[in-house]
Amino acid sequence: MMFNMYVLLYVVCVLVVCLIQILNVAYLTLLERKILSAVQKRKGPNKVGLFGVLQPIADAFKLILKEINLPTRSETKLFFFGPLFMLWLSLMCWVIFSPTYGWNLVDLELSVLYLLSLMGLNIYGFISAGWASNSKYSFLGAIRASAQMLGYELTTSTIILCLAFAVGSFNLLIIIWSQQNVWYIVLWPLFILFFVGCLAETARVPFDLPEAESELVAGYNVEYSSITFAFFFLAEYGNIIVSSNLLLSLFMGGYLMFSNVSIFWYLIKLFICLLIFVLIRATLPRFRFDQLMSIGWTVLLPLSFVFFALLVLFLNTALIENAFFHLPYCIEV
Repeated sequence: MMFNMYVLLYVVCVLVVCLIQILNVAYLTLLERKILSAVQKRKGPNKVGLFGVLQPIADAFKLILKEINLPTRSETKLFFFGPLFMLWLSLMCWVIFSPTYGWNLVDLELSVLYLLSLMGLNIYGFISAGWASNSKYSFLGAIRASAQMLGYELTTSTIILCLAFAVGSFNLLIIIWSQQNVWYIVLWPLFILFFVGCLAETARVPFDLPEAESELVAGYNVEYSSITFAFFFLAEYGNIIVSSNLLLSLFMGGYLMFSNVSIFWYLIKLFICLLIFVLIRATLPRFRFDQLMSIGWTVLLPLSFVFFALLVLFLNTALIENAFFHLPYCIEV
């Protein structure tokens, strides 16, 4: 009986986390539309609700009520598998994050490797959606997405491993608490490389080639409509929030503010990261695909390997131990 109560409580917690993420994504889109309209000197959403705050709810109902169009000769099972799989991956990332200490659903010793595994599985969602649509535009978008993910995932994975090896743990909680004295944003070259990699991993401007509207009419999801398109939308913006959480966990102390746990400072940091994502979309043009691949393979990846090699070479020196990676093995918290 007690076991069943624990299972029921855990299921309720998972459903609450899913609902919170869906609401976060909905209002992230509203924030983005408001900021983009302000940058472009036009009115944003302002009709539904006070100042347009109910616009995401109206958009959700519109998508749900629309008809699902199934392309001729498409692979039906894979066609629905793609968006569902990507949304599931996005939701599964949230079990290791929390806005304050002790709120995460799962505390994994290898949470960093768990996150890297989920990031790598995203490619299967792109490929299945593009191939199952039986459309050349969709398939070309899926190929672009997979090539881009492979190139930039190596960069972000290498940087994450740099920090994990330096701290001495693959537990994200330990990495956060090792930043009680100094945030790892002092390693600003790694931070910049990782942020650029996150932009490419989430297919955001200037790396939004998988969804280039002017070339591929939306790429791998061009044949999707109604709730299936909404799943892609939720997964994409959910990954932006996950990337922002990962950024502030690895480089900005997570929910820590000078050794103090604060949900307020966590929300401020998260808002700043999301704001930067949106402002980059408002200001930068799109790269050509050859430029995108060249930056990933000939610039970012070699630089990340250089930093990794330097870290391995000098990890036990007094400079690194005392200046950056002094870990009071703070899990006395």
